[in-house]
Amino acid sequence: MPHSWLYSISGLLVGFLVGMTGVGGGSLMTPLLILLFGVKPQSAVGTDLIYAAVTKIVGTSLNGRLGTVQWSIVGWLMAGSMPGAVFCLMLLHHLGTSPISGRLVQESLGVCLLITAPAVLFRPKLQLWASRREPLKPATVNMLTVLMGLVLGIMVTMSSVGAGAVGMAALVILYPMVSTRVLVATDIAHAVPLTLIAGGGHWVEGTTDFGVLVRLLAGSIPGILLGTWCAGVVREDIQRWFLGILLAIIGLRMI
Repeated sequence: MPHSWLYSISGLLVGFLVGMTGVGGGSLMTPLLILLFGVKPQSAVGTDLIYAAVTKIVGTSLNGRLGTVQWSIVGWLMAGSMPGAVFCLMLLHHLGTSPISGRLVQESLGVCLLITAPAVLFRPKLQLWASRREPLKPATVNMLTVLMGLVLGIMVTMSSVGAGAVGMAALVILYPMVSTRVLVATDIAHAVPLTLIAGGGHWVEGTTDFGVLVRLLAGSIPGILLGTWCAGVVREDIQRWFLGILLAIIGLRMI
């Protein structure tokens, strides 16, 4: 693998941004693999899904011991996300590795990034609006949670993007009375089975590159630690605008 050390450097940079800003790694890693390294879209998505599953399992194990995961919300999300993921995997299996499949994944990635950008930019305003509106009925909240899970299942399986920023934005709106810490832990916990199933499906299809995965992890793990240590150095609003604009530009480039 020529210039394989570049994968580790890229993992280090992406991990640093993830640790410092909290944005989902797939929003940055998958486009980087496609645009910079010329990795096929299906392979980039499949590799990033396994990468995300490994990192989120560690986070969920810690949050589970701390008791910060609201498992009832995870269950309602999975009721929608699992069918969505399975449907997309069946579609990708039917299309195979044809150019149509690659184009579909790439354009799905672009659309998901364009959805993620405003979710990152306007999250504080969404939190404020959600805290002031009239609370929804429990049955309505459950139904909307399942529907949101379906959307996330499709987004993540097709693009590896959405479980972080979009998922959190939806949870903030649907559960304004739940603390942000619990919602973050719950969102990460839901991402584990989703990324495992979606990533496993891509693995079965042969679109996961474990050589690239190991090199990305070698850089991203110290990058996340370094980014976490540097969190708060740059003002949050500057981080949000930088990431929001960056994701929008990358999304347009993908399309």
